[in-house]
Amino acid sequence: MTAPYRLPPFAAAVTGVGLVTSAGVGAEATWRALNDPATAPCVPHRDELQGLPCDFMYSVTGLDTRAVLGVAAHRLMDRFSHLAVIAAREAVADAGLDPAVWDSGRVAVVIGSAHGGLPFYDEQHIALTERGARRVSPKLAPLAVVNGAASSVATDLGARGPSQAVSTACSSGTVAIGTAHQMLRTGACDIVVAGGAESVCSRLLIASACRLKAVSTRIDDPRAACRPFDTHRDGFVIGEGAGLLVMERPEHARARGAAVRAHVAGYGSSSDAYSAVAPDPDGLGIERALRTALADAGIAAADIGHVNAHGTSTVSNDLIETVMLRRVLGEHPLVTSTKAMTGHTLGAAGGIETALTVLALQHQLVPPTANLDAPDPDIPVDVVSKEARPAALAAAVKTSLGFGGHNAALVLTR
Repeated sequence: MTAPYRLPPFAAAVTGVGLVTSAGVGAEATWRALNDPATAPCVPHRDELQGLPCDFMYSVTGLDTRAVLGVAAHRLMDRFSHLAVIAAREAVADAGLDPAVWDSGRVAVVIGSAHGGLPFYDEQHIALTERGARRVSPKLAPLAVVNGAASSVATDLGARGPSQAVSTACSSGTVAIGTAHQMLRTGACDIVVAGGAESVCSRLLIASACRLKAVSTRIDDPRAACRPFDTHRDGFVIGEGAGLLVMERPEHARARGAAVRAHVAGYGSSSDAYSAVAPDPDGLGIERALRTALADAGIAAADIGHVNAHGTSTVSNDLIETVMLRRVLGEHPLVTSTKAMTGHTLGAAGGIETALTVLALQHQLVPPTANLDAPDPDIPVDVVSKEARPAALAAAVKTSLGFGGHNAALVLTR
């Protein structure tokens, strides 16, 4: 494997975290639920999905987006943008930043999403076919495009630096954070709000995922359907949510006396160039991304104490990823997949799971992989299950794999 090109080490300071997930609204609520799964809402959403082989998804509950955002702003955004703005506000407040006084031209936004406002496209197609062209909303393009979340967050915060959308399927959120790391390294900005957002309660998408045999059909027990690394895993459960970080140039964070939760120290990405739907069976693409991230951070594999894995609960992905992790990192890191609680939030997954990795480093605690009742004996890593596990963590890894062979990895340090 070709040695990655080495840049001077650079670690972006993570000063704020914002989360909206099916496990909880807010970073604290989500973290608490992950470490005590019995308390999590994880209410399966079924109304619009009746009749499908997989007739449920994990939805955000207990959040009145209209009340939080106001009626006028709410109308100008799709739901994935609603979730992104709410997560961004939490992250900015957590960072102790005031958008009214920051240098707005030095604040960037980078948000990943795989599908944007897909449910809105579904609704408008029905309106067109059943009621005619005059019933189609003129807001389709500005609301439902993939860059809607980045645009909405930038507008809401008054961030006038670069605003970008990333769409690399299920690795979108991780690539967005990696892009933010690179922007800060070059000095293009001082602050970046980065991560992912997704909301796809779409009959069309879930019907297609059923045909692909990617989602669980455990309709008799939806709360336990997503079971990464379990012998009886049969696919993921789609979820919705947003996970955003406030990242800063370290000297900027120091100058304002910010409390730093963790650092994003390394980033790597790659393409499998193998298949539109299946990962490289040898895991060489995600291995290349992970080795690049380690080299970028200047950190040895032996220093990695924890991996928040992609861990989708599909038979092949879990095995391919964990075999790769054992090959690159050895057997010592504590591995978890938080998708069992949040669902697979597609383009938001990397943002949500990186935020959870930041919290794991901060709390020195690895949350368990929920629903892991019968560990697959072929999974060759130390998967945390049943109870959260305290650990002395200096560095951690987040890995993401996306349809089309889009791989990304981040190295985070305490």
